[in-house]
Amino acid sequence: MGPPAASAPSFSRLADAPVRPRSVLPGRQRWEVTAVRGRPNLAQLLESSLRATPGITQAEASAVTGRVLVFHDASLDAREVARLLGRAVSQLRTRVAHSPGPAPRQAPRSARRRAGGAASGQRPLGEDGQKASGSGTGVVAVAGAGAAVALALGLGKHTLKVLARPWVSLGVVTVATTAIVRRSWRRSNSATSGSDTVVDASAETSEPRSRRGFLPRLIGPHRRKFAFAAALSVVSQALEMGAFALISYTIAVLVQGGSEALSGMGLAGLGAQLPVLAGATALAAVAATGMAYAANVRWNKLGQQVEGEWRTATFAHVQRLSTADLEGERTSRTSQVLTEDIGQLGDFVGRTMHEGVQLATCFAVLAPTYLLLAPQLAWVAFAPVPVVAWLSFRFHERTADDREKSAAARSRLNARLTDTLQANVMVKAACTEEYEDERVAELSAEHGAANHRTDRSSALQGQLVRGCALAALPGTILLGGNAVLRGELALESFTPLLDMPAIALSRLNRLGEMTDGYRRSIAAFERVERLLSLPKEDAAGSRELPAEGVRGGLDLRKVTFGYPGREPALRELSMRIAPGQVTGIVGTTGAGKTTIAKLLMRFRHPASGQVLLDGVDVRELSLRELRGAIGYVSQEPFVFDGTIAENIRYGTFDADQGRVAEAARAAGADSFIDSLPDGYDTPVGERGAALSGGQKQRISLARTILANPPVVILDEATSAVDNETEAAIQRGLDAFAHKRTLIVIAHRLSTIRNADTIYVLERGGVVAERGTHTELVQSGGKYAKLWQLQAGGPPPQPAERDDSQPPTWLRALPN
Repeated sequence: MGPPAASAPSFSRLADAPVRPRSVLPGRQRWEVTAVRGRPNLAQLLESSLRATPGITQAEASAVTGRVLVFHDASLDAREVARLLGRAVSQLRTRVAHSPGPAPRQAPRSARRRAGGAASGQRPLGEDGQKASGSGTGVVAVAGAGAAVALALGLGKHTLKVLARPWVSLGVVTVATTAIVRRSWRRSNSATSGSDTVVDASAETSEPRSRRGFLPRLIGPHRRKFAFAAALSVVSQALEMGAFALISYTIAVLVQGGSEALSGMGLAGLGAQLPVLAGATALAAVAATGMAYAANVRWNKLGQQVEGEWRTATFAHVQRLSTADLEGERTSRTSQVLTEDIGQLGDFVGRTMHEGVQLATCFAVLAPTYLLLAPQLAWVAFAPVPVVAWLSFRFHERTADDREKSAAARSRLNARLTDTLQANVMVKAACTEEYEDERVAELSAEHGAANHRTDRSSALQGQLVRGCALAALPGTILLGGNAVLRGELALESFTPLLDMPAIALSRLNRLGEMTDGYRRSIAAFERVERLLSLPKEDAAGSRELPAEGVRGGLDLRKVTFGYPGREPALRELSMRIAPGQVTGIVGTTGAGKTTIAKLLMRFRHPASGQVLLDGVDVRELSLRELRGAIGYVSQEPFVFDGTIAENIRYGTFDADQGRVAEAARAAGADSFIDSLPDGYDTPVGERGAALSGGQKQRISLARTILANPPVVILDEATSAVDNETEAAIQRGLDAFAHKRTLIVIAHRLSTIRNADTIYVLERGGVVAERGTHTELVQSGGKYAKLWQLQAGGPPPQPAERDDSQPPTWLRALPN
C-alpha cells in the first residue's frame, strides 16, 4: 500500500528540494534546504541523518529558516558536502515514503478534517504528515468539557443533577484528560522513534525493550533512594495543601465565631481556638517547607548520582572501544552522548520525576477530599483540568518553533564568538574589530528577540492557566455557597476546598514539559544504550612475548587493508623491519604510511595477511603487552591541559624529575622549556594553546622517550620544527635509537637520510623502492628525484655512526 495522502507533500517536496550553499568556510558550511522549512519533524530527521554520516561531525537543521549548518572534516570540500547532504535528503524521502500510514477506515475522516480545516481557516495537517498543533483529540476534549459547563449552567436542573453526581463528574474529567495525554504521548513517541530510526536502523529492534525497562534500568541500584525521595515529595506536597486548607479553615472559624469540632476537643471559645489554628498552620507551613527542601535535595542528589554513574560507566566503555568504532562514531557525537544525553537523564531523575510525583500527589489528595467533603462540587472543581492539560500541551507544541529559533540564534551567536576569538590574529590584521562588534550586536539582538517570543508565550500560558482556575472559582462559590445556605455543607468544610484546585492546576501546567522531558530522556537513553552496545576491543591475548625481552623485529606479510567505503589503502604489502635498526618510510599522500603504524599498534586489523612482532601475530598478544612494547608519536601530537612536566610524564606517572628532564633533552625540548619562567611547571593551556606546533611535537616525543619502549614509531614527529631544531632532535634520536627498533614516517627526506633501510611507497602501499639513502639516490629513481627537489643539489655522504657504545644517559634508562 502506498503512503497516505497526508505524507505526499513531504516527500514530493523532498524529491525536488533545492540544496543551495549560503556560506562555505573550512570545516563549516551553511546550506539552504527548502524542504525542511516549516517542518520541524523533517528538520529533526535530516539533522539526525546527517550526524550519522561519516565525515560530518555536527549538523543543525532549522525548520524556521530552512537552513542546515554542517560541521565536517576539513578534507571535505563544498561539492562533497553537497553530495552527502543530497544523499541524506534522498534517504529521508525514502523513509517518509515507506512510513506506515493511517488505517484505511481513518482516511476519509482525516480528509474531511483537512478539508474542513482549510475551509474554516484552521490549521490543516502539516506537510510532514503530522497533525497540526492543537487539532484532534485535544480540541474535542476541551470542547466537550466546555460544553458540559455550558449545559450545566444553561440547561437547567436536570443537567446539574447529573453532573453533580461525583463519579459522573470525575469520570468526564478523567476521560477528557486521558484523551489529551494519550494523544500527546503518542505524538511524543512517534517523534522519538522517527528520529532514532534514521540514526541507526538497527535500533528499531531494541526500542521497545529500551522503553519498557527504561525507569528500572535508569535508576538501577537506587530504588530505595528513589522510594525515599518520592515519599518526601508526597509528604511535602500534602503538607503544602494542608497548610492552605488550614488557612481557609481558620477564616471559616472566624466567620462563624468558633468551631464545634474544636470545642468538642476541649478548646471552648474563639480565643482558645484561634492560637491553636494559627500554630497548626505555622507548623504545617514550616514542615512543608522543610520537607520540600529535603525532597529537592534528595532528588537532586539522586539525579546527580544516576548521571555520574552512567557517565562513568559509559566513558569506561568508550575508552575500551576499538579505534575503528571511535572514528566511526566521531568525537563530537560521542562527547554529546557523554555530556548532553547523560545530563538529560540526570535532569529527568532530579527534576521531571520529582514534578511528576508532586502532580500525582495533588490529584491523589484533591479527588478523595472533594468526594468525601463536597461531592456535589467535584464537577465544577475538576472542569478546568482537561482545559489546563490541553493548554499545557498546546503551548508546548506551539512554542517549539520559537524554542528552536532561540536555540539556533544562540548557536549562531556562540559560533560567531568562538570563531572571532580563535581568529583574533586575523581580525586584528584585517582591522575588522568594528565589523565583528556589529555582527555580534546583531546576533545578540536576534537571540534576545527569539527569547522574548518564548518568554511571552510562557507568560501567556501562565496567565491562561490562572484564568482557568479563577473561572472555576465563581461556580465553586455559587454552588458551594448555596449548599452551605441549605445546610448541606459545613462552612469550615467548604472554605478549605477553594484554594486546593489552584495548587493542582499550577502543577498540571507543566504536564506538557514533563511529557517532553520523558520523550527526550527516552531518546537520550537509547543513544546511550546504542553506544554501550558497541563491542569492546579484545584486550586479552593467547600468547606472550619472549621472556628474554622484545627484540623489535616486525613483519608485514601480504597485508591488505581498506577503510570502509574507500579503495584499499594497502594491497598485499610485505615489509620486514629488522630489529634494532632505523627504518624510514616515505611516499606520496595516500600511500598507507600512517595505516602501517595503525596496523602495528593494532588500532586497525588487516583484512588479510599477518602483522608479526618477533614472530608472533599481534592479534594473539594482549593489547597492554603489545602497546607497552611499541611507542607511538602521531603526526598530530596531543597535549593535555596541564603542565609541561605532567604532559611528558603522562603514561609513566612514577618517573622522577631527572628522567623527565633527560627525556626532554633527548627530544630537543629542553631549550625552550628552560627559557620559560616556570620551566617544567609551565601550564600549556587547553590542547597546548600556549605552545607552538613544534613545541607540542617535542613534548610528545619526550613522552615516548621517557616510556622507553623497545620499538618506536615516529609518524611525521618532527614535521613542525625548523631544520636546526630537527638536527638537534636527530642527534638525540641517534643516541635513543641505539639497539632499538625505530620506524620513522616522514615527508621530509632529511629526517630519514641516516636510516638503515628506507621504503618508498606508492598508492596502495606498493613498495616502489628499498635501500639506504645513498643507494636510493644513486639509483636515480623516485626517491632521488624527490631528494633533488627538496635538497636542490646532490646529497652529501651520510656521516658514519658509532653504535658500539650507548651514551651515558641511555644506560640510566630502564630496559
